[in-house]
Amino acid sequence: MHRATPERARSGNDDPMPRRPHRPPALRGRLFHGPTAVANGLLTRAALRSSAWRSVIRGVYVDSSVPPTHELRCRAVAAFALSADGVITGRSAATLLGPGLSGCDDPVEALMPPGLVSRVEGLVPHKARVDPSDVCVVRGTRVTTPPRTCWDLAQWCSVEEAVVLVDRFLRDRLVTPAELRTYVAKRRRTLGPRGARRCDRVIALADGRAESPQESRLRLAIVLGGLPTPEVQWEIRDESGFVARVDLAYPRWRIAIEYDGAWHATTEQLQRDRRRLNRLQAAGWLIIHVTADTLRSNRPTLLHEIRGAISARR
Repeated sequence: MHRATPERARSGNDDPMPRRPHRPPALRGRLFHGPTAVANGLLTRAALRSSAWRSVIRGVYVDSSVPPTHELRCRAVAAFALSADGVITGRSAATLLGPGLSGCDDPVEALMPPGLVSRVEGLVPHKARVDPSDVCVVRGTRVTTPPRTCWDLAQWCSVEEAVVLVDRFLRDRLVTPAELRTYVAKRRRTLGPRGARRCDRVIALADGRAESPQESRLRLAIVLGGLPTPEVQWEIRDESGFVARVDLAYPRWRIAIEYDGAWHATTEQLQRDRRRLNRLQAAGWLIIHVTADTLRSNRPTLLHEIRGAISARR
C-alpha cells in the first residue's frame, strides 16, 4: 500500500486559511471598555484577546490599527477612569496642548478631587480642586490650560525638566511670560505663597527661543553651573554679512556653544559645516561643541571648558 510522504500530506487543501481578525463596525477605530463589549455580545473573551485589539489601560481597548500615542492613553483615562471633575494635567496636558515630550507608554497625569480614590494602572493622580477657568478642552478631552499646566509642571518636575517644557510652551506661543507672571500673582493672592516661588524661578529661567529640549538643557547646565547667562540663537555676521546662527553665545568674548545632536551627515552637509566653521573662526569666534553624552554625564568638564574659555578671552 502506498503511503503518502510528509511532503504530500502537507500539500493538500486541509490547511486552514488564516482568519482575518473580526472587528465589529461599532468598535472600529474607537476606544471601548472590553468587559462591556463582551457583556453586550459584540465580542467574545477570546476575540478580545485577538490581534484585532490592543489594551490601552486596564479594561480599555482600541482597534489595533490605531497608532499608539500618549494622547490615546489620555483619552482612555479621561473617558473611563476619571470622574466628571477630573482633568488631564502635567506632562500629559503638555503633550495634548502641543509641546509635550511624553511617550505612548508613559503614565498619564491627572488632577482629581480630594477624597476620590483611583488605582488605575498607568495613571498618576494628583489631588486638588481645579477652578473652571483652569480647564480647556483639547479634541474632546478636558485638559488644564497652558498657564495652569506650567504651574503644575513647576511643582512636580525638577527645575530643569519644568524649564524645558515651559520653553516649548513659550516657543509655540501657547503662553507668554507676562501671562505666566499674571497667573502666579493671581494664585499668590487667592491661595497664598505656596508653590509661587518655585514657579517664579522656572519662569525666570525659561526662554522660548530654544529650538530643542537639549538646547534648553544645555543653557540651564551653564546657568545653574554659575556661569553667565548666554545669548540664545545668536546671529553672527562679518563684513560680508550673515555667517551663522549659533545655539548659545557670549558675544562679548566671541564664544559660541553648539549642541551636536545625533544625526547622519552627508558629504555635502559636512562640507557646509566646515565652511561655516571656517568663517566663524575667521571672524574670531571660538566654538565649543557639546554632545549628548557630555551633557548627560560629564557636565563638570563642560563647565570647566567654558569657564576656561571665558577666562582666556577676558
